[in-house]
Amino acid sequence: MGDVVDPWDGDPLRQRARKVDPRYTEGPLVRVARARHQAEAELIENLLLEEGIPALSRRSGGFDVPDFLASGPRDILVPQSAEEAAHEALGDDGAQPPVRSTVHATPAWVRALAVALAVLVIAVLAAGVLVAIGR
Repeated sequence: MGDVVDPWDGDPLRQRARKVDPRYTEGPLVRVARARHQAEAELIENLLLEEGIPALSRRSGGFDVPDFLASGPRDILVPQSAEEAAHEALGDDGAQPPVRSTVHATPAWVRALAVALAVLVIAVLAAGVLVAIGR
């Protein structure tokens, strides 16, 4: 009788999944690093995978430009149970507290300026409509 051959042995996704340590798969996703572009994000993901840590990257908020799909910053996310191990694997020295939020805080003056500009644009459009109707 011959040996049983798994037809999926050559599948790259299956090989990648076998590297994941089950201890690092629990909890919500948290951000542990940032990358400047897609290639750097993939490098960090693969470094973490070699340590058994599953990771994924997503575009940082405000940088979704379809014409430049590989450019723009990325957040590297891991399950919460892998957060500490990911920081160790990436060589974080603990000088900075770990980043837990994926929401970026915007300064108050930027939000106030955005609201003021939105009000101005609406006022100009409304004035233009009223002038056009009045003719």
